[in-house]
Amino acid sequence: MGKSLLLFLLAVCFIACDQKDATTSSVSVWRTTGDRAKLLESSTEPFASNASSKTIISIDTTQRFQTMDGFGYALTGGSAYLIQQKMKEEDRQNLLRELFDPINGIGISYLRISVGASDLDDHVFSYDDLAPREADPELKKFSIAPDQENLIPVLKAILKINPSVKIMASPWSAPVWMKDNQRAKGGSLLKKFYPAYANYFVKYLQAMKAEGIEIHTLTIQNEPENPNNTPSMLMTAEEQSLFIKENFGPALQAAGLRSGIVLFDHNADHPQYPISILNDSVTRKFVDGSAFHLYLGEVSALGEVRKAHPDKNLYFTEQWTSGKGEFAGDLQWHTKNIIVGATREGCKVILEWNLAADKNFNPHTDDGGCTLCQGAITVDSTITRNVSYYIIAHASKFVPAGSVRVESSKTDPLHHVAFVTPQGKKVIVIVNDHTTAQEFTLQWGSRYVNTSLAAGEVATYVW
Repeated sequence: MGKSLLLFLLAVCFIACDQKDATTSSVSVWRTTGDRAKLLESSTEPFASNASSKTIISIDTTQRFQTMDGFGYALTGGSAYLIQQKMKEEDRQNLLRELFDPINGIGISYLRISVGASDLDDHVFSYDDLAPREADPELKKFSIAPDQENLIPVLKAILKINPSVKIMASPWSAPVWMKDNQRAKGGSLLKKFYPAYANYFVKYLQAMKAEGIEIHTLTIQNEPENPNNTPSMLMTAEEQSLFIKENFGPALQAAGLRSGIVLFDHNADHPQYPISILNDSVTRKFVDGSAFHLYLGEVSALGEVRKAHPDKNLYFTEQWTSGKGEFAGDLQWHTKNIIVGATREGCKVILEWNLAADKNFNPHTDDGGCTLCQGAITVDSTITRNVSYYIIAHASKFVPAGSVRVESSKTDPLHHVAFVTPQGKKVIVIVNDHTTAQEFTLQWGSRYVNTSLAAGEVATYVW
């Protein structure tokens, strides 16, 4: 098909969609308030012929940015354990449909899992655990059996509900026999085991594929500058670059695997870490993109990486909510900085940490596991939906994979991000980052919605 013909057909499609929208008399709105009086509560608001407010948020669907791969959570080993072992079959299926059904649920479309244990498993393990002072560079004892009891069955149940869900995998540590301190916590990967660790990843990807689970992306190391979790492992930018270009990148290609290699997976205070790796002309050929958390730094730092290497993808992969946090404050901050902020900086995936915990924020590892990480849901005798559930749902329910971020004019104290879905729907997520209610007008072309948000309120508008 010629380029001119393709552009003509796209123009016809946009005109047709706009004409269809012109027949719609109202906008659907879903609201969540900090006092929980409204929790993803739906209503409609009419289109108007003019603006009634001086504060106008203008949506321009002709200015298009990244295509979204999805919104979701980390499905930790602990989350999988609670869902698989602590819920009855019928309740489990109902919960997974609520979470992952793209039509009748909140439509989670992307998950992050751990390669081996994370700090939200109840014990530390890898897929090649040995006795002290033993080594297995040929990986003869490699096995993903630790995941076959809980994680893999839950993933299979999720993919049965929605086969399009994409999965990212992240290691918290290499097997201890590959590390210089011979411990799960801290330490670094010994260079003599770089080839074995590259093969470890290849075997993992192949084993998961044999289970019917495709790993879409794999980060090289969770929080490579943090040695304090159990498990954890340090890895400098130089070490990560060398491992990718001399070992893992070539091994992945030789195995015919297509999982994307993702750098960094740590805080926004060090954007130079991924930039320096991507500056290497050999390494960058193997790399899909970079991943970030926001426990330190400013979300604008993600934009620095995008500007330095605009051909590489950005992922936001983790932000926790504390069991001692406040619903209102977390709803407001996470929506402003992550759902809106990270997406406006170019991220195509937005993930919160973590999907499920019990009422005591278990399970977790000893001496370095997170003791206050609150799940999006609390699994107990009943299911409790916590603040992270609503933070993600305000986007995941309305912005499916394949949606494109479009321009929306910046308007303080209202923070917002807009999309066009594959079905042609327009979606905008807005948070009022102020202590008083705000009246404003949404404008799209010659159509207006005169509306308001309470202090700290989050709303998603769809038409």
